[in-house]
Amino acid sequence: MKALFIGGTGQISTAIVKKLAQDPFWEVWMLNRGNRVIPGLETVHQITADIRNEEEAAKQLEGMTFDTVCEFIGFTVEDVERDFRLFQGKTKQYIYISSASAYHKPSADFKITEGTTLANPHWLYSRNKIACEEFLMKQYRENGFPITIVRPSHTYDERNLPLGVEGKRGPWQTLKRMMEGKPVLIHGDGTSLWTVTSNQDFAIGFIGLMGNRHAIGEAFQITGDEVLSWNQIYQTIADALGVELKPYYVSAHFLADVGPKYGYDFEGGLIGDKAVSVVFDNSKIKRVAPDMRTTIPFHRGARISIDNILSHPEYQREDPEFDAFCDQVIAALEEAKKKI
Repeated sequence: MKALFIGGTGQISTAIVKKLAQDPFWEVWMLNRGNRVIPGLETVHQITADIRNEEEAAKQLEGMTFDTVCEFIGFTVEDVERDFRLFQGKTKQYIYISSASAYHKPSADFKITEGTTLANPHWLYSRNKIACEEFLMKQYRENGFPITIVRPSHTYDERNLPLGVEGKRGPWQTLKRMMEGKPVLIHGDGTSLWTVTSNQDFAIGFIGLMGNRHAIGEAFQITGDEVLSWNQIYQTIADALGVELKPYYVSAHFLADVGPKYGYDFEGGLIGDKAVSVVFDNSKIKRVAPDMRTTIPFHRGARISIDNILSHPEYQREDPEFDAFCDQVIAALEEAKKKI
């Protein structure tokens, strides 16, 4: 079978492409600008084009058809409208990566299913994903466009770690603060529940949907089964580093109020997502893709990521602005305590 990945070199998609590249059942193609070369993908066919240049992409795709097209970099309705024009009648399945942040925040029930209402007044990113889903479902119902919608939650890989409060350059600055014995910001009191998923486990569920007739016209959330509090997540990271965790708890609403001054959208990332306790019901994906399960629990995944980050200086990206922001928040709150 023949699959096309739009993107294919990102945090989630790389794990899927690597698995498929070793499977003789699949002929794998990637369409991207060719800016990132990943070892081990020599058998993957490359189409070098910018999907956002529809004319260029159409020319490169002329005469080609696919069993499955996987869209990983579609963020607006304009993106999926373009894909509909490019792939209508040229694929048997179009898989769109949406987001679990599209679910209503907070939901009426902390247990999230695919039937949970989609609504997020706090985050434009999520509202755009909802609009994309609505357009695609309309095309499925009215034109038979064979869509499958996938909603990941917090998925990490060997280069990244799941954090609640972080800067713009990845996890290194938080890890560095831990190793230097500095306090790290944790939203709320750290007791809200969260689900983190290794991209290796996500790939199992995603591949189970590819070419699967039972997935057409359906939405699936793909997450791990392990539920942790944020305190447990940060403590696991500290344990993997072999250091003492020094948490500094800050209201998510306080961070949302002060964040924009420093260029941080904590209203979207926290109030619209990570600060709300969620537990995902994965029974639907497991019915369609029975191999889906958690094979990498976070205590193992965190060590894999940290070992990789510590051994690769290119992943140790300094973020002095975020470091200063953390210090300013802590200093301001400590000063406020003295005045009360």
